[in-house]
Amino acid sequence: MPRRALIAIVFASSVLAGCDMLGGALGIESPEKVAAAREAEGKAIGGACRNAARAIEDCFALNRKADKAAVFAGWREMNDYMRENKIDPVTPQLVTKVAGAKAATETEEAIQPRPAADRPAAKADAAKPRTRDGAKAHDS
Repeated sequence: MPRRALIAIVFASSVLAGCDMLGGALGIESPEKVAAAREAEGKAIGGACRNAARAIEDCFALNRKADKAAVFAGWREMNDYMRENKIDPVTPQLVTKVAGAKAATETEEAIQPRPAADRPAAKADAAKPRTRDGAKAHDS
């Protein structure tokens, strides 16, 4: 009986020792790996934003899901690197047009008043007759 118990203990310890490798083979990642990948991605985003001459606030707004501390660390590292090596920022052309068009559309929608046909006063006013020049006739 002790021999079987010893074999069971050795087998269990060997299985548990390979638990990290088994988790990787099954697609289960450790929290440390996930945190390291998230930090690396945040630093890459921050560095790219600085290289593209984006303010850190704009970078945060464009990448809401990224870790802010990692984004800032990447932005700061790229800023230091660019200053040391006298590298000019690269202004994105295509992204700026797309982002600018999207921002302009959102701004117009937020500022634009309701169409005249939807307003109650406009519906009552539309029923009034018009003169030849297109002006509305006044009530007398």
